[in-house]
Amino acid sequence: MSVVQTDITGGVMTLTLNRPDKLNAFTVEVMNQFIDAIDVADADDAVRCVVVTGAGRAFCAGADLSGGAEGFVDDAPEDDGTPMRDTGGRLALRLFDSLKPVIAAVNGAAVGVGATMQLPMDMRLASCDARFGFVFARRGIVPEACSSWFLPRVVGISKAMEWSASGRIFDAQEALDAGLVRSVHAPGDLLGAAQELAEEIGATTAPVSVALTRQMMWRMLGAAHPMEAHRVDSRGVAARTASADASEGVESFLEKRAADFPDRVSDGLPDIFPDWTPPDWR
Repeated sequence: MSVVQTDITGGVMTLTLNRPDKLNAFTVEVMNQFIDAIDVADADDAVRCVVVTGAGRAFCAGADLSGGAEGFVDDAPEDDGTPMRDTGGRLALRLFDSLKPVIAAVNGAAVGVGATMQLPMDMRLASCDARFGFVFARRGIVPEACSSWFLPRVVGISKAMEWSASGRIFDAQEALDAGLVRSVHAPGDLLGAAQELAEEIGATTAPVSVALTRQMMWRMLGAAHPMEAHRVDSRGVAARTASADASEGVESFLEKRAADFPDRVSDGLPDIFPDWTPPDWR
């Protein structure tokens, strides 16, 4: 049985963590299948957005610790002898590089890596039954999945430290108040709301523009000065203005009709980041 199931309907890949008997606890196998699914989404022009949720009553209850503390890291060092890296971090870095927007539909418990894996996703919606916890200090470890970079950027340093230092479990309303989630829904409405948001993105926007915008937003979070963003923005505007998408966007607006953008992500993106040297997340 696949521990990560996918379905593509209406331009949306719904990715479901599928270990309901284990509350979708995270394993190396889950990481590998999750990364493979994002690879498929990036390569498939029919996929405009990804929605991530969990099977059963949990989103992801954290790392599977049935094998002990070793569950926090990959099984072995990399082939080149470099130190092993935490599995959640490898997934987070892959999500950071995604060419398609990723939306979390948090249907239940989201603890440990179940909470941190959401941070590089672009939007998070929660069921009123959802519970969150950055519980690492209570397990004698520290936050993983690059969350020391992501979490303060999502909710601010004070709230990030409060949640991480206390390790307490909190509800969906607190997550909403702090900006961790976009909206809270009745359990039966959650997945539909997430898919509706994903479909809106796919139906009204140019896929290449969305892919570039996603990279611009995430990468510029680490910029030292707004001039870096200005340079990237200017290159992006120049490249996109000369594109067939821009012509179609203007024509469809003037003709008061829905746009049919011709450019495809699979054909490649303009290089608007000449100074960017991304590390190999693998």
